[in-house]
Amino acid sequence: MDNMQHFLYGGDYNPNQWDKTIWQEDLDFFEEARINSATINVFSWAKIQPSEEEYDFNELDEVIEMLSKHKNYIVLATSTAALPAWMFKKYPEVGRTDFEGRRHKFGQRHNACPNSLVYQKYAKRLAGKLAERYGRNPNIAYWHVNNEYGGECFCENCEAAFRVWLKKKYKTIEALNKAWNLEFWGHTVYEWDEVVLPNALSEGISYEKTAFAGISIDYRRFNSDSMLENFKMERDAIRKYDLVTPITTNLMGTYRYLDYFKWAKEMDIVSWDNYPAYNTPWSLTAMRHDLMRGLKQAPFMLMEQTPSQQNWQPYNSLKKPGQMRAQSYQTIAHGSNTIQYFQLRRSIGGCEKFHGAVIAHSGSAETRVFKEVKALGKEIEKIGEKILATQNKSEVALIFDWDNYWALEYTSGPNKDLKYIDQVHQVYQYFYNQNISVDFVSTEDELSGYKLVAAPVLYMVTEGLKQRLEAYVKDGGTLVTGFMSGIVDSSDNVHLGGYPGPLRKLTGIWVEEIDALAPEQFNEVSFSKGPIGKGALLSDVIHLEGAEALAHFTSNFYKGHPAATVNFFERGRVYYYGTQLDEESLKLFLDEAAEQAKVDKRFSDTPLEITRRFSREETFIFIINLTQKNHSVPQKLIGKKDILTGSILEENQLLTPNEVRIIVE
Repeated sequence: MDNMQHFLYGGDYNPNQWDKTIWQEDLDFFEEARINSATINVFSWAKIQPSEEEYDFNELDEVIEMLSKHKNYIVLATSTAALPAWMFKKYPEVGRTDFEGRRHKFGQRHNACPNSLVYQKYAKRLAGKLAERYGRNPNIAYWHVNNEYGGECFCENCEAAFRVWLKKKYKTIEALNKAWNLEFWGHTVYEWDEVVLPNALSEGISYEKTAFAGISIDYRRFNSDSMLENFKMERDAIRKYDLVTPITTNLMGTYRYLDYFKWAKEMDIVSWDNYPAYNTPWSLTAMRHDLMRGLKQAPFMLMEQTPSQQNWQPYNSLKKPGQMRAQSYQTIAHGSNTIQYFQLRRSIGGCEKFHGAVIAHSGSAETRVFKEVKALGKEIEKIGEKILATQNKSEVALIFDWDNYWALEYTSGPNKDLKYIDQVHQVYQYFYNQNISVDFVSTEDELSGYKLVAAPVLYMVTEGLKQRLEAYVKDGGTLVTGFMSGIVDSSDNVHLGGYPGPLRKLTGIWVEEIDALAPEQFNEVSFSKGPIGKGALLSDVIHLEGAEALAHFTSNFYKGHPAATVNFFERGRVYYYGTQLDEESLKLFLDEAAEQAKVDKRFSDTPLEITRRFSREETFIFIINLTQKNHSVPQKLIGKKDILTGSILEENQLLTPNEVRIIVE
């Protein structure tokens, strides 16, 4: 459905917060900065529908007419992320109940129970009325449903809906008892209405820990599905009147509580909001971009970023001169076909009044931020259409799975510091530092086109995954996995027969025990090729069953046991690391896997970030200095022409911090 024909440069615009005398001034700012799009109507439900049966579209009509005449592309939101006060007053059951069992009153946002029939009725009706009224406007480039879906509800509506969801999944109460292992602690249930949702009043030890992981994981799945049904409901209401305009909703990178791979199947294009903190590693930001691209293996939209500072983080630092431009080009390099800001004009009140904006409280075009936005706008106006014809290609895939995310962090033990994103990022960071492009894939995606597939902490191995991994390796693929992999099934019940369960034959090892190491503890690890390294967090006690040892522990009672292995399986290889390796040791380990897999490492010898997007005829090479030091352009690119400046890259040419070059070959 997505048919991106224009590179959108714009952002969230809330003219309803301003006197109409300001509107023309805004348009002048937009034109000067080459802003060609505006996301509108994100939080306007109360304005559009002041009472149960009354709708007032007059102001929105004016805004859409103004932007259309100005030839701005419009991303039209449905306004359903924050309910109007009258709805709470008349139907208090629309409000969410939190983990502690408290029903919320009117306030904040994301405040609707996703299983409230009242909320569903009015949200569906509003989406339909908007599409009926504006769906034929050619300036509507995208529909933006709701906003940043998130949170959870633990009310009676959700409990009843959860039971229905469980009946569809398990069919019988016996199957449910077996899946959740309810013989434990004598929790056997005999009727569906004996099932209670897992909050602080029942199985929840805390918001992050539970007495029964099977129940809590299923509730995460249910909550994700419930909100997805809300998205689909609004999407389908729009489709009754508009059959062609792409429909999206803004995701949030590695957000824990929604299974974005399932969501992406229902979205025409993925969009997301990128808000790194002052100390977020550039590799983690790049990883989130690549994950968003991987949800559909296609270019995505950057729906929001701040042009300068956030308002909601502990330390809301200004972006330094050039940083916004460099961050924007990193976004484009990793697959975005839009650059959009939150927000276009800075609010005068509320909790976001100090959130950065293109137009500051001063209302001046002479601010540093506006000048940077304007300069970037001119560059994107020049090259944007060319970028739309390109896509990213990768030889390496990294498996990301929300079921594993939930299950790994719900499990009781072995180490409270074991976090899913940390483990995925450590592996991703190796490839990022080597300038090796990575595609994120789900546990259901096709793997055969990749030279190397990494699957860190593949704790939950669901039905069919073992067979897909074995087929990939048999056909000559290289698989990398490691500790806390192959442990449980889809209900968090242990695969019996020894760790790593279904992966035991594939890896050629047996893990007898898993040792947990406190933050101050570590084990020494000796590689056959390389220096002594360190292993932390967890250490597997490994026995070889056909695999070869690449490294051994040299300390602790399991001294002499393998710490890293390789197993030759049919035509392929499986690499396994049995502890959290330090950065140098992990590089040594992954270097061998990448070299054996013949992964292209042509730009691995530079600290500059180098990313490529490909069209049928050309390759766009993005060179970005995201470090705090000057660095030389790689020798391989000397003599090439930079399309941003028109200059030729010269011998010993230095790129200063935040400097960007784009080469076309």
